[in-house]
Amino acid sequence: MTEVVQPALTIDALGKKCPIPIIMLAEQINYVPLNAVVAVLCDDPAAYNDVPAWCRLKSHPHVGTYELPQGGWSIHVRRNY
Repeated sequence: MTEVVQPALTIDALGKKCPIPIIMLAEQINYVPLNAVVAVLCDDPAAYNDVPAWCRLKSHPHVGTYELPQGGWSIHVRRNY
């Protein structure tokens, strides 16, 4: 099992419908250093696919998606530029 990198920033988008988690990520990703990881906490099923798709579109690596014990996911994104 690979080690989960500690996020430099955690965005709590639990209870918010897409595209709000992506908008929150886009607004805040530039506040972390280059190569730092941002965790987006979300429980909207659309975000499960849409956040990694945004990563591909914007050339930020999708590090991984991890299930949260209370339901939903922590989607980790590495800032690339």
